[in-house]
Amino acid sequence: MVAVNAVNRSGLPPSARTLMRLLDDGRPRTFKDMTNEAEIAPRTIRYALKRLKEKGLIIEKFNFRDARQVLYQKKEAAGLKDSPDVAAV
Repeated sequence: MVAVNAVNRSGLPPSARTLMRLLDDGRPRTFKDMTNEAEIAPRTIRYALKRLKEKGLIIEKFNFRDARQVLYQKKEAAGLKDSPDVAAV
């Protein structure tokens, strides 16, 4: 049976896959940066970030320039090893 929503084998929605492609360059980004670059609604980006964090594909970093904002970065780009249970996107 075909799934109603467009979800790939890893269980990530299209918005999460878009954010992963955006973070592929390894540069950390703020929430605002991602909303501007991906041109996706903020609520959808929040959901995608939640799903990516649950899967262990991204990390949150402290932003020393502005403590009110969090930086998001792909786990491999941060120099952390993947756990064996994390599926590739």
